Amino acid sequence: MVSSPASRLDLSSTRGRITARLRRGACSVEEIAAAVGTTRNAVRSHLSALERDGLVRNAGVRRMRGAGKPATLYALTSDAELMFSRAYPAALTAVMEATLAALDAPRVELLLRNVGARLADRLGGESAGTLAQRVRGAADALAALGGEVDVVQDDEAFVIRGYGCPLAEPVAAHPETCRAVRSLVAHVTGAHTEEQCEHGAHPQCRFRVSE
Repeated sequence: MVSSPASRLDLSSTRGRITARLRRGACSVEEIAAAVGTTRNAVRSHLSALERDGLVRNAGVRRMRGAGKPATLYALTSDAELMFSRAYPAALTAVMEATLAALDAPRVELLLRNVGARLADRLGGESAGTLAQRVRGAADALAALGGEVDVVQDDEAFVIRGYGCPLAEPVAAHPETCRAVRSLVAHVTGAHTEEQCEHGAHPQCRFRVSE
């Protein structure tokens, strides 16, 4: 099963409070410890884990007055900033509604295929290797979008099974949105991709991929 570090971060935890403090700007270990109410050693441990997950970066140093040692500063990465915005699902749903109102069905289909292909390119493009390796690449791409997925083999095909959907809100309102995700999977795997997703209030991804 694959999931992104950002999707697993509990914003009410110590690590989550550290990221919330860093939203206000780059700061030092001492400043974070004072704001969060923990020790400097604990903060350093959490920062190391957040750096490893790509959520925090080194933002340089702050020169101290006198002969004191410069303080290392830390800041959030762009990936971490995305965790705090609730605008994206609502905005995507609104864009989908406007698209369906403005275009006929064939143009909507073409647009969603192009969206999926562009998403795939942003996430590394077409995978190489065996079909199993390419399907794993597609699963990793869905995880990078916030999906929780695993891969199972079904006869001569592979099934990417999602627990939820990375585009849950727009897909629940407009199931057609799934076609963009199917296009992403097809583009990454370079293989025939059949959509078998569950729609409704709590959509779940399921794509069957075969040569």
